[in-house]
Amino acid sequence: MRLNLARLSLAVSLLIPVYFMAAALGVKFGLWPWQFGLGVLIAKFALPVLGIGLALALIALIACLVRAPRRGWAIALAALLIPALGVGYLATVRARSAAIPPIHDIATNVDDPPIHSARVLADRQAQGANPVNALSAKMSTLKPYQAPQFAALGPRTLGEVGQAAYPAVRTLAVSATPAVTYDAAQAQARAEGWTLAAGAPSSGGIEATAETFWFGFKDDVAVRIRRAPDGEGSLVDVRSTSRVGLSDLGANAARIEAYLAGLSKRLAKG
Repeated sequence: MRLNLARLSLAVSLLIPVYFMAAALGVKFGLWPWQFGLGVLIAKFALPVLGIGLALALIALIACLVRAPRRGWAIALAALLIPALGVGYLATVRARSAAIPPIHDIATNVDDPPIHSARVLADRQAQGANPVNALSAKMSTLKPYQAPQFAALGPRTLGEVGQAAYPAVRTLAVSATPAVTYDAAQAQARAEGWTLAAGAPSSGGIEATAETFWFGFKDDVAVRIRRAPDGEGSLVDVRSTSRVGLSDLGANAARIEAYLAGLSKRLAKG
């Protein structure tokens, strides 16, 4: 009986990762909207699902250890570890979310950011995506941030909030010419797995779409390459803007940093 309980608890615990994968992949493959996959299945029911797994595994572990013969305790312990790791991961995500501002539009140059093309803006509007706001806009003027819980953000601009949260996201200065940098920038975008739109070498502009693995969330990326003011080398600016969700949990900033680091290495190799 106790061994069967331990096995049952392990089976339930093994179904927990399946539940989370199904919630995410269902969004990616269009089985349900992201509001249901992330907002309901994950945000609302993640803890209850993990709690059921924890409770059942803990009961099984106690039952296996309370009296001899103590069989099945290792199975119950393994069953306990799976939801425990899940709870730990959720706690980490929530702590990270609380530590960063709930924004989803990040650029290396907030005073003169790359601009998404009219085509991208039209596609976003047609899909009901997040509006692309000016980074110079005061947070208090943007509708999502007029709620009382965002009052502390109000006096600053969207760009200032992003700059303060991600100080490493800055314009990349390279010694290569704009033409060489442009080719390397396109190659690096492909290496990142982004879907490239038609480029504009004459203006130094690159447009791409980045997609997250699990949920398939799509973010629009604009890259701009310009000659440095002194005529030597080039300046590379990047802007990454999520289509859905209020907070990107730092994904756009991480994307930009990884891209620019990869571009620097590519150019260094020649």
